[in-house]
Amino acid sequence: MNEAVLSARSLAKVYLSGTQQLQVLRDVTLDVAAGESVSIRGESGSGKSTLLNLLSGLDAPDSGTILWAGAPPAPNRRAEFLGMVFQSFYLIPELDAEANVLMAARILRSPGAAQRARAKELLKRVGLAERATHLPAQLSGGERQRVAVARALVNSPKLLLADEPTGNLDEHTGDAVIELLLALCRETGTALVLVTHNVAHARKTNRSLFLHDGVLR
Repeated sequence: MNEAVLSARSLAKVYLSGTQQLQVLRDVTLDVAAGESVSIRGESGSGKSTLLNLLSGLDAPDSGTILWAGAPPAPNRRAEFLGMVFQSFYLIPELDAEANVLMAARILRSPGAAQRARAKELLKRVGLAERATHLPAQLSGGERQRVAVARALVNSPKLLLADEPTGNLDEHTGDAVIELLLALCRETGTALVLVTHNVAHARKTNRSLFLHDGVLR
């Protein structure tokens, strides 16, 4: 097995609901190798998004450990180490497709010729070379999600986290986005953790896991 890009050990997370404690995650352990794709399914409210927030370093577990390529998560590493794709596209309405892709690069540095060339290449790869100067309002839902995928990959991350990336898309468009996402991750050697309700999409990943009652199996 390749070196683990992501390692999570015995993660637990508890939230307060009024005066009661709600155990959202319990003893979650997960390893993801370089270039591997892993899907996580589960009922609504099972803790899938909470788990992604922990894996991304946006939230901290109450107990357990997370390592990014052998080191603890750190905010100053996030933009370079991982990319994220969400159910909502989160594109900036006033910026065209290329500028939206470059927003992720701006977190690391002012985009130069190399970053602009990579943004153009990614837009070409996702089939939007001719739409690079279009605003989000001029793009379909599927096109906006493809821009989001390109944005997530512009910094050449080691890990991509995708939270229900087809949730706002019709079945045909969603299938196309998943195929594109998996193909791009294979081509670039990027590890992928995909949260999805879709059984067919989950089966396309290297491993398919299920989260139930806070336990990942």
